[in-house]
Amino acid sequence: MAIEIKNKKEEQAREELTLLIQRYPVLSGIEENIWQAFTMMRDSYDKGGKLLLCGNGGSSADTDHIVGELMKAFCSKRPLAPELLSNVKKLFGEEEASYFEKHLEQGLPAISFSSQTALHTAFSNDQDETLFYAQCLLGYGRPEDLLFCISTSGNAKNVSYALKLAKAMGIPSILLTGKDGGKGRAIADLSLIAPSNETYQIQELHLPIYHALCLMLERYFFAA
Repeated sequence: MAIEIKNKKEEQAREELTLLIQRYPVLSGIEENIWQAFTMMRDSYDKGGKLLLCGNGGSSADTDHIVGELMKAFCSKRPLAPELLSNVKKLFGEEEASYFEKHLEQGLPAISFSSQTALHTAFSNDQDETLFYAQCLLGYGRPEDLLFCISTSGNAKNVSYALKLAKAMGIPSILLTGKDGGKGRAIADLSLIAPSNETYQIQELHLPIYHALCLMLERYFFAA
């Protein structure tokens, strides 16, 4: 299906996707899927949801990386809402409001399950560790949220369990993967399959994909 642009905000997001494909022509085959991933993430945020992420090894580091790009300014300024600044001013004065305005940046809520170290060790000590990501989803997940999983093979068991639970909970899911998509491809609502069979090459393509998604969201929600 062709990508349909409905408004200026979508046009700005589309520009980032166009730049991605220009830099990485190898990703042209999944261009429409990347756009669909953006719309799923955007719709979740529009509903007041958050992005819940999980992965293993290098993919775990990628989930933390994504959180870092979403929870603060990435490439554009993200001014605080005037209503919030007005409330700070009323409660704590002009100086405090100015300090907040200068140093705080509006975030898009995102949580990496991999960063839940204390919970991870506590759960793994008592239960089956392969269900840890599912346990995080059970605690954090709400229908308006979106589960974003990264697995280069698509076969990681802990990721698959999280995807299965997301489906049971009515939470949409995206799998960023490679090779043939693995078993996770049949479970996730949308799969972004990097066109490679080598793990390190898949990971090299994952970074520009999720950077583009973060830029698309930032342009959509914060660009003038």
